[in-house]
Amino acid sequence: MNGFLRSLTVMLVLIGLWQGLILLFHPAPYLFPAPWDVFKTLLTQSALIGQQLLPTLIEIVTGLVLGVALGMGLALILCHSKTLYTFVFPLLLISQALPIFAIAPLLVVWLGYGLQAKIFTTMLMLFFPVANNLLTGLKETPAEYLDMAKLMNASERQQLWQIRFPASLPKLAAGIRLATTFAPLGAIISEWVGSSQGLGFLLLSANAQMKIDLMFTVLFVLVCLSLTLYFLVNKLLLFFLTWPFEK
Repeated sequence: MNGFLRSLTVMLVLIGLWQGLILLFHPAPYLFPAPWDVFKTLLTQSALIGQQLLPTLIEIVTGLVLGVALGMGLALILCHSKTLYTFVFPLLLISQALPIFAIAPLLVVWLGYGLQAKIFTTMLMLFFPVANNLLTGLKETPAEYLDMAKLMNASERQQLWQIRFPASLPKLAAGIRLATTFAPLGAIISEWVGSSQGLGFLLLSANAQMKIDLMFTVLFVLVCLSLTLYFLVNKLLLFFLTWPFEK
């Protein structure tokens, strides 16, 4: 909760600075609206924003869950097989080197304009931080733990699930937190490429119509959504992963 309060305090300070710039420079409202104008737009357009929020939220949550599952699965497989690690891990690096804007249009062509393409694009952005962090944690298991397991005739599978995986939980949690911060971005990018709904679509529509107040409102909603999602995931990690995380 302390982290949430700190983030809320920072947000309030930024809003205060925003209002200060308005009072100091008096920009045109249609170019740089005041916080009060954005708040009024949030109230008047709440039904529209709520309608467009739902598909974006589905894309974010589903893409995050699938990305975490895919990342964990790949990390466990690559840790278990050195041959697969040699050939597959470079391919994973290449997949991250390709800009998501270059891949997303192809996914839209292949999967259509529905939720599938958006969820798949989000998943592609999120799986690598989880896979890389978990794989690092699995490979950095203290050698004395593994030596003790070998003295007790533990099999490779037992070493993986009873020693390596528990020891890698802090790294896994860090990867999931990182993926959580990228999840809204992945959903918005996928909606920019091709969509008829969602906050990303609403942002482009407001930009085309020069509704700057609505653009600021959508951005504010995205910030609130990102912060809420991050702290919820963080609480879940602290609850489910039995490890002395720093709170």
